[in-house]
Amino acid sequence: MWNTIAQQISEHINTTFIISEKHQLSGGDVNLAYKINDERHTFFIKINEKHYLDNFNAEAFSLEKLTATRSVKVPEVILTGSTLNNAYLVTEFLPFNEKKCNWSLLASQLAACHQSVEQEMFGWDDDNFIGHTPQPNCWKKKWCSFFAEQRIGWQLQLLEEQNIHLLDINEITSFIKNKLASHQPTPSLLHGDLWRGNLSFCDGNPVIFDPACYFGDREVDIAMTELFGRLPDEFYATYNEILPLSDGYQTRKEIYNLYHILNHALMFKGHYIQQAKAMITKILC
Repeated sequence: MWNTIAQQISEHINTTFIISEKHQLSGGDVNLAYKINDERHTFFIKINEKHYLDNFNAEAFSLEKLTATRSVKVPEVILTGSTLNNAYLVTEFLPFNEKKCNWSLLASQLAACHQSVEQEMFGWDDDNFIGHTPQPNCWKKKWCSFFAEQRIGWQLQLLEEQNIHLLDINEITSFIKNKLASHQPTPSLLHGDLWRGNLSFCDGNPVIFDPACYFGDREVDIAMTELFGRLPDEFYATYNEILPLSDGYQTRKEIYNLYHILNHALMFKGHYIQQAKAMITKILC
């Protein structure tokens, strides 16, 4: 496998790359991750079974779209590819160091990303993935319809297929559609999976990675930064100075984060199912 990967990297960068060192990295939930290098180049590589090539291609596409905004740093994509049994994604290797974290800079760069591309509809050019769960992105003019149907309704349907029934799908999607109907945000380019584990700092500069991009309400990204532990207050203060959050954000935050808890319930089961039920009850009150 490694010889094939090295050969494909060599062909892509148009110079010989022979792996002299490789170190497995910790922290990946679903993929194997390595740092690989020769005397001149160092790369980061994710590896999984061959049928995950679509996942890596979708991630690479999101990274490239974020790079094109020239707003916030993301790892540069080198290539995606496959061997006989595996698929992989190669990016530049960034030496993260969180001794110096500029949270205000992250906020200003994320605000710039959210304003970087003009788009009239909500969705994405292709379906992609949230974690390893398929994420549909059919274009919609109305945000309330997009989020209710292609985020909450979709996850509930996937859970039903695993015999996990939380609530009548039509009931909850109709409720959320009505709840969001008066909120008409401008479509923004979203990271889509922006929790603390998908961001870091390199020489004090923010880096975001593992995206699941689409055009949606920018509040989705902000809401997720609060889901698994809030970022420092200076992040939110700076973001609100540049792009103030609209009235009703605290209510919408619960709806937006339900999507990610439903996805965790789908992937990991356990207490996430109970958490999803509690969130739905709170939203419906």
